[in-house]
Amino acid sequence: MNNPKVDEKLNELAARVADSNGFELVHAEKLGAGKALTIRVFIDKPGGISHDDCSVFSREFGELLDLEDVIPTSYLLEVSSPGLERELYKLGDFEKYQGNLAKVKTGKPIDGQKYFRGRIIGIEGTDIRFDDKTRGNVTIPYDSVVKANLEIDLDEELKRAE
Repeated sequence: MNNPKVDEKLNELAARVADSNGFELVHAEKLGAGKALTIRVFIDKPGGISHDDCSVFSREFGELLDLEDVIPTSYLLEVSSPGLERELYKLGDFEKYQGNLAKVKTGKPIDGQKYFRGRIIGIEGTDIRFDDKTRGNVTIPYDSVVKANLEIDLDEELKRAE
């Protein structure tokens, strides 16, 4: 079931339910097919997402999916927070989390390198400015990013624990 209109409708409905509950829709995706179809949704809010938040979203979103008959087959709905090492899905995520540690994988090498670990400096247009641990400052075109995640800053976490 690879249908861009269905994906668009899923995201539209997920955003509607998230907004009505004061959540941020981080990402919604459809995985698998047939009896193994899974709808996975990541939501967030200031202070973090609770189990009750996930339950509320899941109930409302599931009812809306069924009412709108977006998915004509059975499916498994998974709702969770994006976690501490959340994936960065949009260019705006890099702007939102500038100053944070991250790892980035590109599809094509940039000066011979495809894997970067370091700190997000910011964005310029559609480029990500990144302070890579091995190369220093590097500019990564957003359209070359295949996968990106935040990384836990252990030093920062230990400082908070003191």
